[in-house]
Amino acid sequence: MKVILLKDVKAQGKKGDVIEVSDGYAKNFLLKQGLAQVANVDNMNSLTIKNAAVARQKALEKQAAQELAEKLNGKTVTVEVKTGENGKIFGSVTAKEIAEAFVKAGYSVDKKQIVLKEGIKNIGEFKLTVKVYPEISATCYVKVVPNA
Repeated sequence: MKVILLKDVKAQGKKGDVIEVSDGYAKNFLLKQGLAQVANVDNMNSLTIKNAAVARQKALEKQAAQELAEKLNGKTVTVEVKTGENGKIFGSVTAKEIAEAFVKAGYSVDKKQIVLKEGIKNIGEFKLTVKVYPEISATCYVKVVPNA
């Protein structure tokens, strides 16, 4: 029997997959638990429409991410930090502080999108990567200055 999975099912497939399973497994487990529906013409058409809508949404998100990456590429943001008498930073500059600096500059960047190779513990200018979308990223700079 052909069924459309409504949820991920271990060892069978992911949500939205059309799979062939035995009649007993489909009737007694998948359909009863609400994990699948019978793959008839109506359900297949609605699945096709749903997949097209999801693909369109992903394309729009990817395009928006590409535009944001182009805007961010090469941009520099400034983060002010507290320093000691000898110019040493207390602690380190975190992704959260950098994300807040980007938001102040007018860019919507989340702290989870910022990729730091190592912690920033000195004053100066540092290169970082902002991962806007799974395969789209931008190279930016953060300038760490002492708090006046």
